[in-house]
Amino acid sequence: MANHKSALKRVRSDQKKRDRNRYQHKTTRNAIRDLRKNGNKEEAEKKLPEVFSMIDKLAKKNIIHRNKAANLKSSLSRHVSEIA
Repeated sequence: MANHKSALKRVRSDQKKRDRNRYQHKTTRNAIRDLRKNGNKEEAEKKLPEVFSMIDKLAKKNIIHRNKAANLKSSLSRHVSEIA
């Protein structure tokens, strides 16, 4: 266990950051899943910028790697363009 006051504070702040990062990552994954399941092209095109924004925020905060963000955005845009 932590021996110093600053180490205890660090444990608390790390837990808060971890919870926030997990929440944001899970929310983004759910949005991606919903976008992929969506069969309506108009709705998918409306949601695409919102999901892109969520992915960019995760990459900016180093929750996911920037290359993973680029791959996700590419595959999602390809998916939406292929919806009939």
